[in-house]
Amino acid sequence: MDDKHGDVWAAGDAYERYMGRWSRPVAERFTAWLGLPDGARWLDVGCGTGALTATVAARCRPRTVVGLDRSAGFVASARAAVPAPAHFVVADAVAPPVRDGVFDAVVSGLALNFLPTPGAAVAAWARLVRPGGLVAAYVWDYAEGMEFLRRFWDTAVALDPSAAPLDEGRRFPVCRPEPLRALWTEAGLTEVAVTPIEVPTLFTTFADFWHPFLAGQGPAPGYVTALTPPARDRLHDTLTRTVPTHPNGAITLTARAWAIKGQR
Repeated sequence: MDDKHGDVWAAGDAYERYMGRWSRPVAERFTAWLGLPDGARWLDVGCGTGALTATVAARCRPRTVVGLDRSAGFVASARAAVPAPAHFVVADAVAPPVRDGVFDAVVSGLALNFLPTPGAAVAAWARLVRPGGLVAAYVWDYAEGMEFLRRFWDTAVALDPSAAPLDEGRRFPVCRPEPLRALWTEAGLTEVAVTPIEVPTLFTTFADFWHPFLAGQGPAPGYVTALTPPARDRLHDTLTRTVPTHPNGAITLTARAWAIKGQR
């Protein structure tokens, strides 16, 4: 999926190395927090490479779990990686091609802030669940809690002030508790709750930290691949000096997501 900022979402393997691997532990804690009973019907909107769909399939004993995403490449990766009972559809997250009132839960992981009309999307998702059904999502706290991206953008903007508008911490104000709560409330959902979910992000070496930024999947990698080679080298070298590294070369940071749920 390409959006108006030029973000690219197409190569599933590259996205897994960049972000998917961190989404999976968040998905496990997110689904446990939702607490849905076995046998529920789930729809995962903006499923990407299937991290959340796979967690639902493996841990929640669903009757049905459907993942949908606009990126055919991501859907292909998800189909290859996630077994039945999950199945996947290429479709628009704002106007999913499913009947209203069918699902027990509509969920979304790390996609809401990239949608052109988040409020319209949440309202559409609310129509897809049965009365009493759940609409829930999680998004990274780009402004403060997503530490490896915060260090990346702080360094990039210090070297190149023109990069500031690309920083997800500036682009996505919805990735905070109160804007999220407002979206759910405006969609008519009730018993709205928001909670932080924090997970470690361990990089075995600096190369493990840096190489996913070279694959072009998402805002920060897209910025890196558009740089001239000298500018890219300058960013690499500055990060090498400033990112805290253990004596064995490992880098241990944390990532915080905000999770939200509400009932129809």
